[in-house]
Amino acid sequence: MKFTDKKVIIFDLDGTLIDSSPDLALGVNHMLGKLNRDTFSSDTIHYWVGNGAEMLVKRALSGKREIDENLDTALVNEAVKIFLDFYSKNLAVETVPYPNVPQTLQKLKEHGYTLAIVTNKPFEFVKPILETLELSALFELHLGGNSLEERKPHPMPLLHVCEALEVTVEESVMVGDSKNDILAANACNMQSIGLSYGYNYGEDINIHNPSVVFDNFANILSTLIH
Repeated sequence: MKFTDKKVIIFDLDGTLIDSSPDLALGVNHMLGKLNRDTFSSDTIHYWVGNGAEMLVKRALSGKREIDENLDTALVNEAVKIFLDFYSKNLAVETVPYPNVPQTLQKLKEHGYTLAIVTNKPFEFVKPILETLELSALFELHLGGNSLEERKPHPMPLLHVCEALEVTVEESVMVGDSKNDILAANACNMQSIGLSYGYNYGEDINIHNPSVVFDNFANILSTLIH
């Protein structure tokens, strides 16, 4: 499949451009330890990542992906504070770009595409991570999960990017690893690229009908560079 007449490419961050689960796991286990709760392996926490910090914390407190509806609100608030305070100081200790990400982004930039990020990660964490990984200069714009009134899978962040960069939905593509990315794109009729790796809880990304799916990030070049 070849995309035509595209100007802007919008990327998810965690699970798409970077593998941040090791550092998120460190933060989760620090929080659980502070609350005298059992900790979990990095592999277990990996499957809880992808819906923002509060959801990650709730899953950790529940000990599973399905949230315990009886979680105490005060406990959740304290846990989120502990987690975010630790994570803010340890954003990119073990976090790395996925294979081929820096080179592929550079090629897209060289071919005239404008690149943006829409993530559900808190906005204040995005720039420091990009700067540490030396990716910051590639992006014109980034939105976090707390940047607007709604976040993915709501289409508002994608529409906001289009408005801010003065392009149409038809001139844009969403690239992501989870259903939140694809559902947000589908909700505003934006074409999308699904990636089979990342944080989609073991669910096949094809279920949500992205325009095309790849196993390797570098393969997105085949759809965008003609």
